[in-house]
Amino acid sequence: MRDVLDDVYRRWQAGETVGLGTVVATFSSAPRAPGASMVVAPDGTVAGSVSGGCVEGAVYELAREVVAERKPVLQRYGVTDDDAFAVGLTCGGIIDIFVEPVDRASMPELGQVVESVRAGEPVAVVTVIEHESAGLVGERLIVWPDRVEGSLGSSRMDDAVSDDARGLLASGRTGTLHYGPDGQRRGEGMAVFVNSFEPPPRLLVFGAIDFAAAMARMGAYLGYQVTVCDARPVFATSSRFPDAHEVVVDWPHRYLTAEAEAGRIDARTAIAVLTHDPKFDVPLLEVALRLEVGYVGAMGSRKTHDDRFARLREAGITESELERLSSPIGLDLGARTPEETAVSIAAEIIALRWSGTGRRLAALNGRIHN
Repeated sequence: MRDVLDDVYRRWQAGETVGLGTVVATFSSAPRAPGASMVVAPDGTVAGSVSGGCVEGAVYELAREVVAERKPVLQRYGVTDDDAFAVGLTCGGIIDIFVEPVDRASMPELGQVVESVRAGEPVAVVTVIEHESAGLVGERLIVWPDRVEGSLGSSRMDDAVSDDARGLLASGRTGTLHYGPDGQRRGEGMAVFVNSFEPPPRLLVFGAIDFAAAMARMGAYLGYQVTVCDARPVFATSSRFPDAHEVVVDWPHRYLTAEAEAGRIDARTAIAVLTHDPKFDVPLLEVALRLEVGYVGAMGSRKTHDDRFARLREAGITESELERLSSPIGLDLGARTPEETAVSIAAEIIALRWSGTGRRLAALNGRIHN
């Protein structure tokens, strides 16, 4: 519910009760991913979305009923493509939505969750969405990497679920887990939804050029924490990169090494090397290609690419490490301007993250979402 967290928290602080609908599972071509949320306030206003408009009306009515009865509900929406319009789910997919009342009584820990999210501290909200004992539906655990708050009903449940929730949180994943009724790892009878609030992924843009300014805007738009780094103080200024969260003056390879040693680089980090100057990008790529990051791309012509690979091989970079480098950077969109190039780079990052092909959907068959 990251997209509506501020709205929920504002109502929570005011002592109001809202109806919160959250996508907890999807099947086939569902429009929104697990974790997408919609909140219905007491005055009837709505924030967020669970289906891109398909079933919002039905969820709206259900949320008002849930608030009135103070009883959470797990509801499935979805039919075949032939009669999808009959229920409003026009994509033909299937979504499970958990609708619950949220206020100070039902979720006293919300203040702690918001505090952690704003501080960039990983935290997961774990909610029982199905149980053979209806009284446990809606029970909650708040899980941090080093502590747990709340209980699902027994120490066995709490131990099993908190361990698994930490695994999802560490990988930045949100999803539903299934257990036996007392938290048995094998069995049926209980389902919990783990909503992970990990810090946003980082986009490190090296090279204080006009393409970097466009890339910073694109990265911020996609939800990345954007850093622009360049060794030249006359170019690396906040005024030139207003969309970056931070602008750093340092030698790129030295900055990246320090960030890695400090534990601020992870598997979701994307690195865009836009310097196309060997004195900057070769030492930088020597570091980047040996880190466990999600993406490393480097800008340059075919000639620059060939020269860069030769220099990296001379520096001891292996062929398997070179295979991780996207060079020349981006997808073939025919981009010309800095803004179009930023779209090209972002498209490649997205395609690699979700195992997309980068081809036109009109030329493909089968499911749209992997």
